[in-house]
Amino acid sequence: MSDTTTMMGALPAEHRNRLMRIARQTFFPAGTRLFEEGGHAGRFWIIRTGSVVLDMRVPGRRAADIETLGHGELVGWSWMFPPYVWQLGAVAQSPVRADEFDALAVRLMCEDDPAMGVVVGQWVGRVLAHRLQSARTRLLDLYAPYGSGSGVRG
Repeated sequence: MSDTTTMMGALPAEHRNRLMRIARQTFFPAGTRLFEEGGHAGRFWIIRTGSVVLDMRVPGRRAADIETLGHGELVGWSWMFPPYVWQLGAVAQSPVRADEFDALAVRLMCEDDPAMGVVVGQWVGRVLAHRLQSARTRLLDLYAPYGSGSGVRG
């Protein structure tokens, strides 16, 4: 993931500091499911230590692992867009320490400060674009007859 998709790289210090004032430190033991695809997206996390695996339901098969996230990365983007429903699932791959944010509080901050709203929206949009590309590549690797190989053009 690029520096522009981490909170540190994407947000100016002023906006990071405002967000961190409402953060709550949390811990997830390895194997803990943070959220399930289709559930209400009422919070999100920034990983301090450990790793989280994003997964996607695949009909007739076990969930497919899409991406592994680590230090400084955003866990969850569905909180930003109505209807606020998780589009992927997430499970702690190792013990995880993270900063947890209440999604409604952050959305209200963004409404009250349009400049912050633009910056946060662009950050989450970059994360979303990266996650969609990762999901596409991973699903092609898992389920396409010849994988996602670079020889296939669309």
